[in-house]
Amino acid sequence: MRRIEGGFEIPGVLWRREPQGEALPLVLDSPHSGSLYPEDFAYCCPLPALRRAEDAYVDELFATAPVHGASLIGALFPRSYIDPNRAADDFDPGLLTKPLPSWLTPRQVTRVGLVRRHAQPGIPIYDRKLRPDEVVARIEGYHTPYHRVLQDTTDQLHSRFGAVWHLNCHSMPSRGNRREGLKGEHGDFVLGDRDGTTSAGEFTEFVARFLRGLGYDVRINEGYKGVEIVRRHGRPAQNRHSLQIEVDRSLYMDQKTLERLPGFDCLQTDLGRLVEALAEYVRARL
Repeated sequence: MRRIEGGFEIPGVLWRREPQGEALPLVLDSPHSGSLYPEDFAYCCPLPALRRAEDAYVDELFATAPVHGASLIGALFPRSYIDPNRAADDFDPGLLTKPLPSWLTPRQVTRVGLVRRHAQPGIPIYDRKLRPDEVVARIEGYHTPYHRVLQDTTDQLHSRFGAVWHLNCHSMPSRGNRREGLKGEHGDFVLGDRDGTTSAGEFTEFVARFLRGLGYDVRINEGYKGVEIVRRHGRPAQNRHSLQIEVDRSLYMDQKTLERLPGFDCLQTDLGRLVEALAEYVRARL
């Protein structure tokens, strides 16, 4: 771990930016925007195909969060290497040369789990099976530290304030094309609270209402309900509220080249306004 301007970094793994000025029990994290590919990844597919799994620039879209008193955490490693938004046992044993250690029993069925098989349909990531020690090293070196930092951050704030609000930030692929006036199949944003189990309804509705007020099409629990991170951190009965937010990629980037579109700056400004509004929401409930 090393100190960086405004926070700290675990090289190759993650960074955390501290609140500027008044700290609030508000945490944002971007687990899928990492683009530093470890040397031992040993993928066989074209890198451009692999990079399409990234939630590119999501950390930048929410970069002003610390200005408003929030903590901001981002992964540096790619989700295709190991996915922090999946449980450690969400693993296809058929990808391994032999069974994992007894303390880690994988599920028998998985769709897109902890370690992916394919970059895209029909494009395998590996030309071989993985050794169990490779997977364990990824869990211990990347997955576990990410969850530890996020857990420590939310725990400390909850201990201090008696409550914490968490926004888990992602982007979603779209079949729409904003330049042609088409919307994505899931609207502009999808908010996921696992059907009301990870966040108080008023928190979810506040975010939805604010974004709709800016003219966006917002859906709730449609296609993207939230996965491992909000499941771990969302316990509304304990005043721990965790909400996943997915933003349509066609709003801000070319989904083939991953280049920013002219709409990037406008969306970044709007999401900064969202975080500012969330800061006021949190203050009013302390």
